[in-house]
Amino acid sequence: MIQKKLGIIGCGNMGGAILYGALESKVVAKENVYVYDISPAMREKAAGWGVTISANDAEVCRSADIILLAVKPQQAKEALAMCEDALDNKAMMSIVAGVTVERLQTMIQGSPRILRIMPNTPAMVYEGAFALCSDNDFTEDELASATAIYETIGIVEMIPEQLIDAVCGLSGGGPAYAAMFIEAMADGGVKQGLPRATAYRLAAQTCLGTAKMILETDMHPGQIKDMVTSPAGTTIEGCEKLETGGMRGAVMECIKAATERSKAL
Repeated sequence: MIQKKLGIIGCGNMGGAILYGALESKVVAKENVYVYDISPAMREKAAGWGVTISANDAEVCRSADIILLAVKPQQAKEALAMCEDALDNKAMMSIVAGVTVERLQTMIQGSPRILRIMPNTPAMVYEGAFALCSDNDFTEDELASATAIYETIGIVEMIPEQLIDAVCGLSGGGPAYAAMFIEAMADGGVKQGLPRATAYRLAAQTCLGTAKMILETDMHPGQIKDMVTSPAGTTIEGCEKLETGGMRGAVMECIKAATERSKAL
């Protein structure tokens, strides 16, 4: 458990997922968490987890040692203005998509230390993927505390900030792409006569199991494909259809488009 007090500005889907995961894994005590969100519903949700609901953003910053900024990009300027000078000499983690550390600094009164992070929503079930910018000015203790929060609810990769938009395009939006693929697999099963609930469970578990094989054995994805595709068998027939449909190219274009959008925000 980290000893530092954690402040959260914005407790929507992503901020809430990180907070919930950190509390459930007991990496941070609820007594050491301060939250503010402009939405009464989000404040009520966070209050139900036993954390302290602050009156505004500035109060969060004054109460906490490390602050997580988890608002939408278009709300960042207003949220940081509400902090007034309470962020000066504090440690701030930002998961605001598309907003660089340099841009954040222009919105803040004072000089906080900033760590930019790209998370994703599977943090809610302790399977998040987090990219932390290696070019940050956190102290060693602050970085260790930040890393501990995310390692308990997923995997952590350290990357330079110049690659953060690519991470946004890949793992930031990845849960949506993976869910679409699972839904498409299930639709295919339903078309062939499987019950809908069964098709969803089989498709989801197949993707989960395949991902674990890659992460836990370091097997190359192509090696797993080759293990399943017997000569003149059923799987290679399916693979041919995916290749004919341009699946690989479509996925690569998907990541490219999301990355470019992140850069444009």
